[in-house]
Amino acid sequence: MKLLRYGPAGAEKPGVLDADGRVRDLSGQIADIAGDVLTPDGLARLAGLDLAALPLVDGTPQQDLRLGPCVGHVRKFIAIGLNYADHAAESNMPVPAEPIVFNKWTSCIVGPDDDIQIPRGSTRTDWEVELGVVIGAPASDVAEAEAMAHVAGYCVVNDVSEREWQLERGATWDKGKGFDSFGPIGPWMVTADEIADPQDLSLWLEVDGRRFQDGSTRTMVFGVAALVSYCSRLMTLMPGDVITTGTPPGVGMGQTPKVFLKGGETMRLGIQGLGEQTQRVRPAR
Repeated sequence: MKLLRYGPAGAEKPGVLDADGRVRDLSGQIADIAGDVLTPDGLARLAGLDLAALPLVDGTPQQDLRLGPCVGHVRKFIAIGLNYADHAAESNMPVPAEPIVFNKWTSCIVGPDDDIQIPRGSTRTDWEVELGVVIGAPASDVAEAEAMAHVAGYCVVNDVSEREWQLERGATWDKGKGFDSFGPIGPWMVTADEIADPQDLSLWLEVDGRRFQDGSTRTMVFGVAALVSYCSRLMTLMPGDVITTGTPPGVGMGQTPKVFLKGGETMRLGIQGLGEQTQRVRPAR
């Protein structure tokens, strides 16, 4: 299933994408794509629905029908740094021996095609296409061999980053990662049963038509199962929590000369089987 949320920002309704690429309304069945809906029992109930019997929503998704963040009421938005060896190299940083874990504040979450706002005074706003992992079953100190049973599905994430605040303003990456609009997720969450191998997905990102990132989850340092297990040792992962798993090379900071977003650009990004995002970049106020 491809589960999504549609409608105006802050008033999204739950939906599902049908075989014809049209949105079917789920609001008569569930309150939101969130919480217990994402547990194995909740997803099994949705999988048993007759999609053709659900109300058809007017409009074409991502054209004249806005899609919101594909998961609602996210409690934790957990991010992983330097999780591709080739990205670590372009950042002039060592490949980590253990996952680098930081937070993206949940207030940064926006829809897949919503505008990105450059923060006031920023000169180093950057992009990062990433595989997002949505938690289904609660996970606390789970073994790596059991970790995938706790995954509800996957989505595209743009881990937008302000590099000065991330790296030069006091040693915590969180500062540069959670500005408003810095967390587009979606267009939809693809349930785990539809992704044969999350460690074999191509992912890419373009700015104004120029492809900067073109990688594969095959080159992750720590795979999805390892990350879910590791994070579950640090905190209890709850249904609807999102882990964004790191980015391949090609970020603006890694270019020669460096390239950062100024405002006026259009970013397009996507992951094999998970859909695409398009964002306009608004200049700093």
